[in-house]
Order: sequence, then C-alpha cells, then structure tokens
Amino acid sequence: MLHATIHLDPAYQLADVPRELFGSFIEHLGRAVYDGIYCPGHPTADGQGFRRDVLEAIQALQVPLIRYPGGNFASGYRWEDGVGPKEKRPVRPDGAWRSRESNQVGLNEFAGFCRSADAELMMTVNLGTRGVQEACDLLEYCNLPDGTYFSDMRVAHGVKEPHGIKYWCLGNEMDGPWQTGHKTAEEYGRLAAETARAMRKLDPSIRLTAAGSSNPYMPTFPQWEATVLEHTYDDVDFLSLHQYLGNSTGDMGDFLAQSLTTDRFITDAVAACDFVQAKKRSKKRMMLSFDEWNVWYKTMDQEQHIQPWQFAPPLLEERYTMADAAVFGTMLITLLNHADRVKMACQAQLVNVIAPIMTEPNGGPVWRQSIFWPFRQASLDNRWPAWHIVLRHDDRAYIPRYDSKNYTDVPYLEYAAVLHLDPDMGGDAVTIFAVNRSLDEPMLLDCDLTAFGGGKDAEHLALYGPAEAVNGPGQEVLKPRAMAGAEVKDGHLQAQLPPLSWNMLRVGVERKLF
Repeated sequence: MLHATIHLDPAYQLADVPRELFGSFIEHLGRAVYDGIYCPGHPTADGQGFRRDVLEAIQALQVPLIRYPGGNFASGYRWEDGVGPKEKRPVRPDGAWRSRESNQVGLNEFAGFCRSADAELMMTVNLGTRGVQEACDLLEYCNLPDGTYFSDMRVAHGVKEPHGIKYWCLGNEMDGPWQTGHKTAEEYGRLAAETARAMRKLDPSIRLTAAGSSNPYMPTFPQWEATVLEHTYDDVDFLSLHQYLGNSTGDMGDFLAQSLTTDRFITDAVAACDFVQAKKRSKKRMMLSFDEWNVWYKTMDQEQHIQPWQFAPPLLEERYTMADAAVFGTMLITLLNHADRVKMACQAQLVNVIAPIMTEPNGGPVWRQSIFWPFRQASLDNRWPAWHIVLRHDDRAYIPRYDSKNYTDVPYLEYAAVLHLDPDMGGDAVTIFAVNRSLDEPMLLDCDLTAFGGGKDAEHLALYGPAEAVNGPGQEVLKPRAMAGAEVKDGHLQAQLPPLSWNMLRVGVERKLF
C-alpha cells in the first residue's frame, strides 16, 4: 500500500474559488445541439423543443455559465442566421465541422435555454470571417434596450428585455491554422483590441476575453500571448487557454501524468501575462479563462472520416473510461490549485460531444459518463452560498512518486483542498479532492489538520474501477460510492484511496483564519 501525508493550514490561503471555474460549453457541432439539448417531438421536449431530461442532467451539474456558439464553428458563423422566424432561417454549410447547419437554434433560443439551466451565456464573437462592426451589431442586439436598429430587431423577434450578456470571447483559437480566418498574433492582437474598444463604448459593463494559445504545444506559444497582450492588455479582462489531454503514446503512466502539462501551461501563460504587465508598468493583473478543457483523443479528427454535409452527424462522441475520469479529475484539481489566476473555465463540451452527458441517437435515453461525477462533485461542493477558499500546498507533504515513459517524479497523489462553510457539517469544513494515480495500489492518506484544531465527522466518496470500464445507457456502473474507514484521530484525517480513483473527502473543522 502507498502512503501519503499532507498538511493543511487555514493560514495557507491561495484564493477564493470563483464559481465561474465550473462553466461548460456547447457548440454547433455534431449532436451537441440537435438531438442533444434540442429535440422537438421528444416526449420530454418543452414548448421550445429543448429536452427536459437533458436539462435536468445539466441542472445536476449546476454550471454557472455556458460558452456558445463555438468553438471553431464561431469563426464562420453569421449570428443573424439564427434570429427571427424559424421558417425564414437559412441552411448553411459549416466548414469547421463539414456539416449542415439549420439555424433552428440560435441566439434567443439558446439564451432561453441558459436561463432554464440557471447559467449565464458566454458569447463568442466571430473574428475569423467578420470583424469590429459585426461584433458591435451583435452586442447591440443582445444588450441594449430598445430604440436602436438592432435592439429594435430583437424586440421585433419577440424578446423585449435585453439579454444582458456579461462575458464575451473575442474570437476562438485564432492562433490555429485550422481556424477559419486564422491570423498572426500581430493581426489578431490589433483586431481584438479594436473590437474590445468599440464594444466597450456600447456597453462598458461587459467582461472580455482575448484568445490565447490553443494548446501548450503550439509553436507560437508563449510569444502569441506576449504579442496579443501588447495590443489588448488595457482592453480585456481575461486571456483564454485551451487544452485537451489524451493517451497518445499508449502508455498509461504517461496518460495519468498528463495534467502536469496543464500545470506548466498555466504557469508559463501567467509568466507571459506578467511580462507584459511589467513592460507596460501596469497595475492591472491579467487573469486567465481556461475556456476549453477536457480529455479527448479517441475521436480526434473524426470529421475528416465521415460523410460531409450531414445534418447533426455523430461527431466526437468520446466514450470515457475510468482512466479518463481520473485524468479529467487531475485537470480539475489543477484548475482549482491555480484559482489565484484562473478565474473562469469551461469544460468542453456539455452534451454528446466529448461530453459528460450523452443521449442515444434519434431521441434515445440520456445517460452520464464517468467524467460527469468528478465535475458534479466539485461544482456542487463549491455552490454553497458562502465563501470557499483554496488552500495552498504545504511543503511538508510526503507524496510517493513514479517515473513513466516520458515523465519523471509524477506524484501518485494529486489533490486540492478547499475551506468552506458547510451547513451539513454544522459549520466550517474542508473538502479534499484527490486522485490516486496508481493502477494497482491503494493509498493510505494521512491529512494533518492540527492547525485547524483537529477535525470531525469525516466523509469519503470515491469513483473507481478497472481502467477501461465505461458507462452506457442503462449501465452507469461508474459512479461515486460511499467508502468506509475514513476517520479523524489525534487531529489527523485518515482514509484509504482505492487504486485509480477520484475521491472527495469532507471533514468538519474548527476554523482559525486570523
């Protein structure tokens, strides 16, 4: 059995947990929208055609915001196609995913769906094939009261009150040669800055995100960040990062270590931001929006091997294993442990496309993948209407490590600890999210809580199983289970983490913040 010791101290505070860290993403891609969230004629469909059973699964995740409409799709999208009478909306070819788009779901329908899901809409503007004026037209349509051309158009479409969209992305993955309208950092930086300034003149309250690197292996990273921020630093609130982890080498030890690259990606991006801050002698500190992240590797480039120009083809329908859920969990933990600079994040995507929630084709049943559960537990745990604080790691920790094919000193234990108010515990509590990366050895975790005056009422839930185990319709075999044996003794929380597992441990504590 592996043994790990960690020390938690209320004085070692990293940052408040932003609720926006648990956002998600829906793109007009595959069956994410059509035959996913939207299915007129389905027995559970509401008056707008959205599936209530899918909505209930989304509500269970309690995502605070949903990014839309892309993604690569956004870089060729005409937002005007998706408003007004449905019978007059054009059918367009989408070059990003080589599909047909009916535009039966557009801005107003999706905004209503977000309200039903109790989530804010995060809008991506097209800076691939369009520019400053079109972005301002969209903002006018969405956020201005009536009395102007596009706001009156919204009213004529049956939406009197403005949508009041707060978060806006200035394009998507503009560093990528695959992107429609791909630009150099210089070209994009100037366009993003000009767009940001024009949009803020219409609505100064909006929060803007400039497009950073699509992954840490882009040859332009991190120079892309430095150049883009040279232009946009004073005009945007966030810089975006995107990353998908996968098992490209076939080596399980490598795969389970992949989140180490996420940690380095964030650290390097922060360094680029701070370099520009220093160069500009600015008092402003740039924050990050990790607005696409997930595990994705089995269905990469699938759109190249499927008959083109279909309507809602089954694209990127990744089946997630227990090993995938563990890696997903380590990514989520990494985001929490960078909550001082990562202030928003969007798990990509929400339904059917590399998603925690799946529907069977042609209006079939809804079911939950293995990755649904780590996301749900972290999102719900940080949903209490009270403060949540990520605790910094203590250098007194002892965590056993391993070497894999391409990584050295990989910690078997990946964890994040959050201090919060928990009515179920009768006061303050610490929640620990932890992944045991070992494929075959359980881990005895010893958490020193003496700085809190000890602990009480330990709870332990774990998601675990064979590495290749998967869920399916009517067969959700991978879901968290209550674990026996977690206890607090002499100020130490002790629990046994199963091999290859995602764990949530909660313990009541006596808070000592001052």
